[in-house]
Amino acid sequence: MKAILKPLLMVAAMAMGMISVATLPARATLELNVNRGNVEPMPIAIPDFQGELGAQISEIVTADLKRSGLFAPIDKAAFVEKITNPDAAPRYEDWKVINAQALVTGSVSKEADGRIRAQYRLWDIFGNTQLAGEQFFANDANQRRVAHIIADAIYEKITGEKGYFDTRVVFIDESGAKNARKKRLAIMDQDGANVRYLSDGRSIVLTPRFSPNRQEITYMSYESGQPKVYLLQIETGQRELVGNFPGMTFAPRFSPDGQKVIMSLLRDDGNSNIFAMDLRSRSTTRLTNSTAIDTSPSYSPDGSQVVFTSDRGGRAQIYVMGAEGDAGLAGAVG
Repeated sequence: MKAILKPLLMVAAMAMGMISVATLPARATLELNVNRGNVEPMPIAIPDFQGELGAQISEIVTADLKRSGLFAPIDKAAFVEKITNPDAAPRYEDWKVINAQALVTGSVSKEADGRIRAQYRLWDIFGNTQLAGEQFFANDANQRRVAHIIADAIYEKITGEKGYFDTRVVFIDESGAKNARKKRLAIMDQDGANVRYLSDGRSIVLTPRFSPNRQEITYMSYESGQPKVYLLQIETGQRELVGNFPGMTFAPRFSPDGQKVIMSLLRDDGNSNIFAMDLRSRSTTRLTNSTAIDTSPSYSPDGSQVVFTSDRGGRAQIYVMGAEGDAGLAGAVG
């Protein structure tokens, strides 16, 4: 989708013990069915979590799951049972009558050291059993993140796929009058909250991309008067130029392992070629060597190949070559 990143912050998770409940034998396993491209959202009940911050946390969890399109949170006004002990097994029949297939209960409290402690339990209503239970710790600044992590855990448990709610989006914010537009590098949570600007708008910035394994962004900036590729550490604000090349550099992308940045380099003769820089050794490798315009490089998911656009055939086409680079073996796609 857009460039996204799992922030690497200090949040601890501990599995909670399963509660032993004397109930009828499980009749079904909670599952989400997708038929012929049509998804029927799963009815899920999410009462307010216990505690001062409980309602805020549960609202974020509810919004995350609803926005995925796979869950249909049930109106709280329809709830029959009022949850007073989130650790106790619910009255399953009270939730079956409102067609809830899953129930989420939880609580939020403050620890002696000032941290927030949030815990949740996921219940399979028709299976009469608890599916999951975890607790998380974070500081006040990360209370929204705890809610996203809980939503991710619920999403993964029911769908079998990794959640994406605890992620961030890096983008270009454009504002100002038509004759004085400003482009600023910005970052926000995937739900639009916590917008933060990473550049001041004095220079044009474009094409930001996240590192797959670090709190780092690569992007292009015109601050020196011509396009140059930079690396930016999100948390510290530390910034550095990616190579002191004589020409313009643009269209940066990270390799899947985050160890390289691939980009285009435009020489004075008007031709551009593909280069890759190893971020550990800072050594640079030229991957194409043609008189054409080779640009917009990107690695394949496994890092073994590179796709790029080139007009070497007389018009712009998409080409694929090995990740080590060999213009003679590059082949057009389609």
